[in-house]
Amino acid sequence: MPWKQAQSAAHVPQNGGQDREKSASSHERSRSRAEERERLDRSRERSRERREKERQMREKEREQREREWKEREERRKREWEKRMEERKERERLREERLKERADSRDKDRDRRRDDSYKDRERDRDRSRQDVDYGRTREIDRERERQKELIFGKAQESSSESEGGDIDFDEDEEEEEQKIERMRKQREELYKKLGVDRDSTQVTPASSEVPSLTNTPRDSPAPQSRPESQMKNEGATSPKEPKSRSGSPASRASSCDSSSRRRRSRSGSSRRRSRSPSSSRHSSRSSEDKENKKDMENEDTQDESTMNEQENSEHGVPEKDRKNKDMFSDMFGDNFAVDKLGDIHTGSTENPNLMDNWDDAEGYYRVRIGEVLDSRYTVYGYTGQGVFSNVVRGRDAARAGQDVAIKIIRNNEIMHKTGKRELNILKTLNDADPDDKYHCLRLYRHFFHKNHLCMVFEPLSMSLREVLKKYGKDVGLHVKAVRSYTHQLFCALKLLRKCNILHADIKPDNILVNEKKLVLKLCDFGSASKVTENEITPYLVARFYRAPEIILGMTYDFGIDLWSAACTIYELYTGKIMFPGKTNNQMLKLFMDLKGKMPNKVIRKGAFKDQHFDGACNFLYRDMDKVTEREKIVVMATINPTRNLLHEMLGESNLPEDHTRKVTQLKDLLERCLMLDPVKRATIDNCLMHQFIREKM
Repeated sequence: MPWKQAQSAAHVPQNGGQDREKSASSHERSRSRAEERERLDRSRERSRERREKERQMREKEREQREREWKEREERRKREWEKRMEERKERERLREERLKERADSRDKDRDRRRDDSYKDRERDRDRSRQDVDYGRTREIDRERERQKELIFGKAQESSSESEGGDIDFDEDEEEEEQKIERMRKQREELYKKLGVDRDSTQVTPASSEVPSLTNTPRDSPAPQSRPESQMKNEGATSPKEPKSRSGSPASRASSCDSSSRRRRSRSGSSRRRSRSPSSSRHSSRSSEDKENKKDMENEDTQDESTMNEQENSEHGVPEKDRKNKDMFSDMFGDNFAVDKLGDIHTGSTENPNLMDNWDDAEGYYRVRIGEVLDSRYTVYGYTGQGVFSNVVRGRDAARAGQDVAIKIIRNNEIMHKTGKRELNILKTLNDADPDDKYHCLRLYRHFFHKNHLCMVFEPLSMSLREVLKKYGKDVGLHVKAVRSYTHQLFCALKLLRKCNILHADIKPDNILVNEKKLVLKLCDFGSASKVTENEITPYLVARFYRAPEIILGMTYDFGIDLWSAACTIYELYTGKIMFPGKTNNQMLKLFMDLKGKMPNKVIRKGAFKDQHFDGACNFLYRDMDKVTEREKIVVMATINPTRNLLHEMLGESNLPEDHTRKVTQLKDLLERCLMLDPVKRATIDNCLMHQFIREKM
């Protein structure tokens, strides 16, 4: 620096040589230091420039990476959207396939159900026919044997019995013992009645000949007439009017009865030989032929055995036996009525047929033409339920009046249920002597073969059948719905008056008369006193089950009103109001119509934990459409999504009065379907509603 040089020059010492050297060296040092500093500055500048370049390069690289990342993200987003569209398309196609598969499964299930129902009906009819056939043939066989014991054997049977050798096996020895026992019983009966067997005229024991159809199989058969009496009647027969025994029908009946006996035996053998295996099916025809031959041989041996027994007992000559007609005394004018009474009277049944009265589930096997309680002739079969089966009959004590007979199943539980239903029906009928409140009328009850039978007034069909016939998928006219609603509410009023809960109101349990004008509430098998109800989540049919039953709350007459409202909606629209598959789905459908259930109602339920969490959020159990597994969806709030008025009115333009009545019906249903049972309308409020009071 110049100022430093001047300063150094001013202080130059006297001895200039040394000073010059020192100054030169210092100058050199300063210069070197300056150069060093410059070099350092240049290096710093270069490093700064280098760093700046590196920073710019890094910035460029970062921008490049960001640009690439954005492009990659956009590309990924486009691919994701494409995949989502493809997935939605696959789900849509899957749903369509599942729907088609479900429809086809439903159709197959319905077809299989119909086929199985037809098969069961066919098997049941076949089994009934087999049982009736076998029972009738057994009765005919016993009747034929008793006739042979009384009148002797016909000429053809005698000639057959004489033609061949008879081998007595164990069954025939038992038959002889049975005949001997019956003969002794017959002798004791004659002694009690005081009848002289050797007299030709026997005083009738009654003035009325019993019916041939009431023949007890194990009743004692009277002994055949003595030879003196047969000769006297044979001598007087030409002077009397021609007997009916000479008619072709009587002879044909004997042949038919004999052939029926053979068919009965062969038929029973065939039934015993049935088996599910194919090997036994293949040999069925050969076994049937062998069984038929064996049964025919047994018939011939039985007939010849009985002929020999009778001939040995009474010593009837062979000539008289051949010339005597087995029906000549039976249809003659002097035939003893008390002998016929010995055959065809009696209240006991054959104990061998006890098992054939009921099927495996305890239902009574009803036969068309059967007489129940000695007055009801069965002429039709109505149907079968859980507790009983119902038949139609005619009451002989009331000039053939039609009645419906409900035959309770033969087991202890069903018997107790039937007795409880009987008491409830008596209570309702006593409270409504004028039949104004549309509850089914009970005429009387009786017991038939350990079955409790209840006799009701005859009605035509149920409201379910009315809907299928007159309003399938569209419902009935609002005028008819108003009439049915009024009558149903009257029945509910009578139930409340008697403190009775029906607990099973649905279209199947409501019957109408022939003109479809009068309605009657029926089937009180699930009914009980309001004080005897118990908490169960499966009371009432599911589609008509009130929310308090599902939640496990205490309930009263409101459950019947809820079921009635669901039934009324179904009558007008032809569709089920709440078609849930489970109780959880039923609650979801309730809240889809009425909104979230109040928390105070939820907390009262004994089964609330099955459907709600601790915060009263609904736990909806749904099926995942992709995985087809059950999933639980927590729903804190549920808003109403159904418009009841729109569902009932539809898109059609109805007349003004019709629209007004439908609006009133909608308001009535809203009042009857309150989720809180306390806020639900009473039966008196429903009967005073405008929909009921105002006529069209």
